[in-house]
Amino acid sequence: MFVLPGLLFRREDARLIGFFVVYGANPDNNPQLASALASARKAGVPKAIIEAAVARGQGRSSGGAALESVTFEAIIPPSVALIVETETDSRLRLLQDLNLIIKKGKGTPGTSKFFFSRLGRVVFEKNESGIGAEQIMDEALEAGAEDLEDDEEGNIVVWTQPNHTSQVCRSVASAFGLKVISSDIIWSPNEDTKVRVDSSPQLADLADLLVKLKEHPDVQAVYSNVSRGTMSDDEWATLEENLDA
Repeated sequence: MFVLPGLLFRREDARLIGFFVVYGANPDNNPQLASALASARKAGVPKAIIEAAVARGQGRSSGGAALESVTFEAIIPPSVALIVETETDSRLRLLQDLNLIIKKGKGTPGTSKFFFSRLGRVVFEKNESGIGAEQIMDEALEAGAEDLEDDEEGNIVVWTQPNHTSQVCRSVASAFGLKVISSDIIWSPNEDTKVRVDSSPQLADLADLLVKLKEHPDVQAVYSNVSRGTMSDDEWATLEENLDA
């Protein structure tokens, strides 16, 4: 995975899987985005992928057509809830495609949002000076944060309501000189609604369906309330690779 502030690329297949711009979608007015684009070019991300990312950040397709955000919901065996976030220039075509994928996966399109909470998440890179969640807590709470934690790699993860995400990002980064790894708004599964999945034919079907969803060019993110049961590390890794957490 190749991640930069404002850009998210999958290097394995050189396909854009997401795009989020914190400070604006115009590189001429956004030094952070301009730097991210330069780093992407240096890392060998194809020009077409970069141009498509910038276009999506500006709300249009690479061909110039206006993009519409569409959220697709479904329930798939064994009672796993899915939320698929997309951007498309053809709502009808997109829904036909997603309905077909879900149907082939033996699932049913239907309401699933009540299994999730909408949250803002900002991840700040581990700082050599040892700044952690405790040190930035007051500033983050003042900006609208609701929870903070240090992840396994020492990065600081700040959770907030969606409308406070950008403010938390800017205020904390500026106050402490921290680098933003990512800033996004996600669907977080509610703990009491998570569905345990064990190694089984259903797990293989679920993994295959997630791969097909992530391969669709209009799909930006896929969220699920699946939790790990008795399965191998490789099986769990396959699911995680095709889900946004």
